[in-house]
Amino acid sequence: MKITILGAGAWGTALAVTLARKHDVVLWGRNAQAMQEAGRQRENRLYLPGFALPDALQVTSDFDAAVGHVCGEPQTSLLIVASSVAGLRGLAGQLRGHPIPNLVWLCKGLEEGTRLLPHQVVQQVLGSAIPAGVLSGPSFAQEVARGLPCALTIAGADAALCARVVAAVHGGNIRIYSSDDLVGVEIGGAVKNILAIATGVADGLQLGLNARAALITRGLAEITRLGVALGGRPETFMGLSGVGDLILTCTGDLSRNRRVGLGLAQNKKLDDIVAELGHVAEGVRCAKAVRELAQEKGIDMPITDAVAAALFDGVSVQEMVSRLLSRDPREETL
Repeated sequence: MKITILGAGAWGTALAVTLARKHDVVLWGRNAQAMQEAGRQRENRLYLPGFALPDALQVTSDFDAAVGHVCGEPQTSLLIVASSVAGLRGLAGQLRGHPIPNLVWLCKGLEEGTRLLPHQVVQQVLGSAIPAGVLSGPSFAQEVARGLPCALTIAGADAALCARVVAAVHGGNIRIYSSDDLVGVEIGGAVKNILAIATGVADGLQLGLNARAALITRGLAEITRLGVALGGRPETFMGLSGVGDLILTCTGDLSRNRRVGLGLAQNKKLDDIVAELGHVAEGVRCAKAVRELAQEKGIDMPITDAVAAALFDGVSVQEMVSRLLSRDPREETL
């Protein structure tokens, strides 16, 4: 199968490394110099250092050539967007006018300002005629690049597209499940990043494993409340893109969003934390958008509110914890 991956960050590169072992893959990045160096050195030292790029993997900064690689029969080609949510609209705009057979994105979050989910951004820019979906689930780029076991979910309304993604990606150390709950899968992938910041704060303040378990559990309730209100199915949040991704991002040391929380617990400034990461931490942008969306829909999301207050309202992490602990008791429901 011919596959093009637009976006040469850590996750896009890791997936390209994996898929190039059995498919004809092109990896595109907008930084011409970085892509030239990656092609020459056979390593993406900027975003995924230490992992060799397979000889068969083509690396380019030529957008038209990269997209042209997959503008053939839908059954034999796949276009994957591996940008951040902030970059999705721009890339979708660049795709207008190209005969795209299908489209899959990897990004997790809500668009800042519009508060749209990725599939809504794609539909706004490209319409709904192109078979499209999201590939999501618990997946650290470094582990995927190392060939360690991983399970993901492809979600979309087009069953043929989902089957095509399963055929392309499933196998070896990667298992792929399919779902038609696009909203549920995207909400799970978005909100878990905010909760990972909260868990990082709790761990950084040494509040203990009991507090971590409580945050993850009640965080899952917040994800489910919002997701169901937007049209997702409750059972989706019990799956890979829900509780699975939540557990990984909240507890894994490779989680960038968790590291944001650890930095806040050390009283570091947000700008300094993000600069140290050197990568996008989607939970930061997403916290503001989700807080606004929850308020608009009248959905109670206290952990999200507390994280947004610590990130944007000047509230200390100690006050953030105090606000959560001082809430009135209630029945344990969603």
